[in-house]
Amino acid sequence: MERHMYPDTTKELAQKRRELAPEINAAFRAFGQKVFADGALPSKTKQLIAVAVAHVTQCPYCIRGHTELALQKGATEQELIEAIWVAAEMRAGAAYAHSVIALDAMHQVAAKPAE
Repeated sequence: MERHMYPDTTKELAQKRRELAPEINAAFRAFGQKVFADGALPSKTKQLIAVAVAHVTQCPYCIRGHTELALQKGATEQELIEAIWVAAEMRAGAAYAHSVIALDAMHQVAAKPAE
């Protein structure tokens, strides 16, 4: 049997997770339902945000699940791809922005007197 890095989600695994921490599982599910309900942002927009964040966090389960939910909420394929591109830019932008930390470290090392 071939093993994958990410196992398929099964009813058995979901049941085991519920059994191991039923109160926490219920609270987490209620939290998710509240977060993704229509509010100041419509649920479709929230699902598009979730797809973008899932790409940054690189969670394959979240990518698949929230992509499917976004489509169910009326998101188009073009909206999904744009959300993913926003995530890609933000991730790349963060690396670029944090380059000042490396530049500062280089400056500090260069400013130290030779031992």
